[in-house]
Amino acid sequence: MSEKTKTRVLVVDDEPDIIDLLKYNLEKEGYEVETASDGIKAVKAAIKFKPDVILLDIMMPNQDGVETCRQIRDIPELKSAFIIFLTARSEEYSEVAAFDVGADDYITKPIKPRALLSRISALFRRETKKEQEVLQIRIKDLTIDRTSYTIDQSGKTIILPKKEFELLYFLAKNPNMVFSRDDLLMNIWGADVFVLARTVDVHIRKVREKIGDDYITTVKGVGYKFELN
Repeated sequence: MSEKTKTRVLVVDDEPDIIDLLKYNLEKEGYEVETASDGIKAVKAAIKFKPDVILLDIMMPNQDGVETCRQIRDIPELKSAFIIFLTARSEEYSEVAAFDVGADDYITKPIKPRALLSRISALFRRETKKEQEVLQIRIKDLTIDRTSYTIDQSGKTIILPKKEFELLYFLAKNPNMVFSRDDLLMNIWGADVFVLARTVDVHIRKVREKIGDDYITTVKGVGYKFELN
């Protein structure tokens, strides 16, 4: 497909066999691929290559995947890149840590290339759907701008990581409507991504830390809503 010829993927793993496997399958599908063998090299490669998708291992020498993801999410020109963790670690705390620093998906090894390609396609489908939505929301003293992924709060610019931004945007787009954790997981992360319900709580807490507690209300035993009144 023509759109894939323009899609750049950075593969980060310290196992050469995995890099070779993923590079072969991605290039066969028309993706442009760059690779890195540890977290430090990955950050440098990401700045230079400007990938659309980053496939990131967690356990690597020199710098692990979680810290690497955190650093990449702090780079403005990479804020829209999809980051998918590929890891042999299936513990809950590893998954929570991955989503906490801005991961879009989390896939445990052994990797099935066809399933991975399907998950990448699903991320782009969801992004295309979001691009068709309202680009700017003005509500209370907030202006939420989807084109720049920025928030203006009474003249002050606030930058949120991608998933925190999408969570706030979704709630603000539907003011006074209560959404359960499952509703938010489905709408923000999608049906193709398995995410723990606790991840929603972590993201809500971080949004509140940055914009204040007067916007998102907890409805005990039900979920969350953007309070308009």
